[in-house]
Amino acid sequence: MVAEKGTDHDSQQEKNDVLKSTQTVIHKALDKLGYPEEVYELLKEPLRLLTVKIPVRMDDGAVRIFTGYRAQHNDAVGPTKGGIRFHPNVTEREVKALSIWMSLKCGIVDLPYGGGKGGIVCDPRNMSFRELEKLSRGYVRAISQIVGPTKDIPAPDVFTNSQIMAWMMDEYSRLDSSNSPGFITGKPLVLGGSHGRESATAKGVTICINEAAKKKGISVKGARVVVQGFGNAGSFLAKFMHDAGAVVVGISDAYGGLYDPKGLDIDYLLDRRDSFGTVTKLFKNTITNKELLELECDILVPAAIENQITEENAHNIKAKIVVEAANGPTTIEATQILTERGILLVPDVLASSGGVTVSYFEWVQNNQGYYWSEEEVEEKLEKILVKSFNNVYELAHSRRVDMRLAAYMVGVRKMAEASRFRGWV
Repeated sequence: MVAEKGTDHDSQQEKNDVLKSTQTVIHKALDKLGYPEEVYELLKEPLRLLTVKIPVRMDDGAVRIFTGYRAQHNDAVGPTKGGIRFHPNVTEREVKALSIWMSLKCGIVDLPYGGGKGGIVCDPRNMSFRELEKLSRGYVRAISQIVGPTKDIPAPDVFTNSQIMAWMMDEYSRLDSSNSPGFITGKPLVLGGSHGRESATAKGVTICINEAAKKKGISVKGARVVVQGFGNAGSFLAKFMHDAGAVVVGISDAYGGLYDPKGLDIDYLLDRRDSFGTVTKLFKNTITNKELLELECDILVPAAIENQITEENAHNIKAKIVVEAANGPTTIEATQILTERGILLVPDVLASSGGVTVSYFEWVQNNQGYYWSEEEVEEKLEKILVKSFNNVYELAHSRRVDMRLAAYMVGVRKMAEASRFRGWV
């Protein structure tokens, strides 16, 4: 029988569907924990998803209509929490999946939140400062009825930053007729931001790398590290690893990768990168992202986009430890292959939970009107993440499951219990 044209492509797309793969692992986690099917039916999709249209008058006088989303996965534990991304490839399914991941992260680090996520289909790299401000304010006006310090608290994500958070907070404060710093996190310090927020995701990944290295008997000092992605998380992480004495042999951005077996000059690269985290265009001898992932190294950190390690290349990964700083960089099939090969995989919902943890600290400080030093923030973050890592690692060993499934089991339990106590299931 001749296969229909496009069948293989459709099958591959289904495998790489981040929402479907997330639902698959949640289902397994709930089964392992002994919850009935109706709990999965409640948690497999967000409780609510708002789709909005945002008209923006561009600098050339034309009006463009942008599509935005805000997903709120589950608020049984408390208000929902999660970033807003500005990206041309934002989709409804991606935003749904990301909101579920946020719920899991909050459960893993034991925060009083459910997960939320937002996104706008746009390319901020082709927009002026004035256009970005109008878009940011327009998005807040469009979603204002379902967000707030006790409902849903946004934060930065892909291609958004503290300036965009400041515009959004100002717009919400105008609508609310009061100063509302607790509406959003990732703000500038002068507007109620927290010390350590900008580097929090990378700091959390670093803590997880240190714990994973201990389990594998590897010293971080002198370890060969490859970081895929040189945006906020990837660049901070490369710097933290470099400063800890690791040898960062490879980094990459959207345009390619750089490799030096003796170690790259991270400070030089950070100094030369542009505002979107790209630096490889300045070099001639670059390698592909595919080649970068398969380099000889001790620790590999995918810190770019989803579906980077798949069943096609998982057998070629040479790292002893893979720590996911990006959302969904490793498929379910690849997770199984890496685990069977004895590679310690630290999943995204654990490794990249530093951002939401420090966002929680920021929200607490806003509510109290009392602000902590950077040392206090780092000390509290380390305490939470070391405990969370060990909870997941011990569960993986006691239940003989991979680290991803163990993390999902830890993350989903709090939501499931809160939903049960509320009488929802």
